[in-house]
Amino acid sequence: MSAVLSAPRVSKVRWKLRLVMADRKITNKALAEAVAMNPVSISKLKNADSLPEIGGDTLAKLCDAITALSGIPCSLSELIEYIPD
Repeated sequence: MSAVLSAPRVSKVRWKLRLVMADRKITNKALAEAVAMNPVSISKLKNADSLPEIGGDTLAKLCDAITALSGIPCSLSELIEYIPD
């Protein structure tokens, strides 16, 4: 009798910075200035589909800056979406 092996299901975390910035009409330059980053770095973060390797401090700065620039509170759940397997 042979064992049937199946590949483990992998959950995914989707990064939604691009959508949040578009919805709130925030430019790369404006967000970069607000978080003291290079606009190219913001562009790379924005265009990532999966959660980039950034720390909690950077996530908090991004949320705070998005809130300040748009006047609408930003939460971590707006930037990150967990897609279960």
